[in-house]
Amino acid sequence: MTTDYNTLSDDTFRTQLRTFFEAEYPEHLRYILRRARWDEMKDWWGKLYRKGWVAPGWPAEWGGMGLDASKMLIYFEEMERHGVARPPDQGITHIGPILMHYGTDAQKQFYLPRALSGEHIWCQGYSEPNSGSDLASLRTAAVADGDDYVINGQKIWTSLAQDATHCYVLTRTDTNVKKQEGISLFLVDFKTPGITLRPITNLAGHAEFCQVYYDNVRVPKENLVGALNKGWTVAKALLGFERLAIGSPRRPAYALQRLQQVAQARGLFADQGFLDRYTALKLDVEDLASLYGRFIEQVKRGEQVGPDVSMLKIWSQEAWQRLTELLLETGAEEAVLQGVRDFGGEGHSVDVDALTSFYMSRPGTIAGGSSEVQRNILSRYVLRLPV
Repeated sequence: MTTDYNTLSDDTFRTQLRTFFEAEYPEHLRYILRRARWDEMKDWWGKLYRKGWVAPGWPAEWGGMGLDASKMLIYFEEMERHGVARPPDQGITHIGPILMHYGTDAQKQFYLPRALSGEHIWCQGYSEPNSGSDLASLRTAAVADGDDYVINGQKIWTSLAQDATHCYVLTRTDTNVKKQEGISLFLVDFKTPGITLRPITNLAGHAEFCQVYYDNVRVPKENLVGALNKGWTVAKALLGFERLAIGSPRRPAYALQRLQQVAQARGLFADQGFLDRYTALKLDVEDLASLYGRFIEQVKRGEQVGPDVSMLKIWSQEAWQRLTELLLETGAEEAVLQGVRDFGGEGHSVDVDALTSFYMSRPGTIAGGSSEVQRNILSRYVLRLPV
């Protein structure tokens, strides 16, 4: 019998989450400051899957929790409070919602259950060298050949592709139309011959990204998502879901929590200047959570996420950066040393890795579409300002 979590009181729901997270989540994976790898998270994923808690935003008919906005925020708050890492979850946050909207019945029946169970781990094949912010200029091509399409090209900045079993790949299928046309989205199994991965090490020393090369990769025609040459519409919808995921208050809330701990240890809340800056950032996180809840409700009603979701992405990532900058300043010379440092006084341990938090926030205003691109989207499609 499926539980309707939205009928529970907030306190009851929070208690259920907290009890489960504290009892079941691995202690050594709490508060890790990098993208968690699948080998680390698969056992935890299995526990969530058996509990029915893998997909908080999916409707119950597809195995999700069906949470409304307020319950969704509690879910993320409790994950953040206990330091639960984000697993490789693009099958849940990105391709799952897209297949619910654009996928065939066969695609939904095959891919959605496997995304839930963790049998399929997904990554995103969008960005290319020279086609990042200008995604519509992509060159990776898919050419029809019998019952297949043959894909050639390369993708870059593919998050955790080395852990993935599948990739949703944006390709050019018609070169005789304007660049926003003639684009299609395909579901690609990474076991297919012709795919080569090369990990990329980031500033903090983690191999979070990959280059992915496609050399005569044959993909069945039934793996096309949506209509042929109409992939730009699907891609924009998927970017909306991505910006919703990136715009979660989770990472800014984590940075705020760490800032509070270090500031308390340093006695800075007695300083009115610091308190003013801290309060402004705390209100930014509170407002972000409220805005995030509004978009979650929109998705729950089955509505497409519009271009106004760009303000969520801007807000979350820029607030995250400001928080980590103040965290470095608050921690002083100790904060710029690599690794976990103890900011507590005598007999009181406050272990925080301030520098890695700072490093991780730096690409936030670029990944998923730069802040400049997001502001242009808001200007043109929401505010209707002249180009």
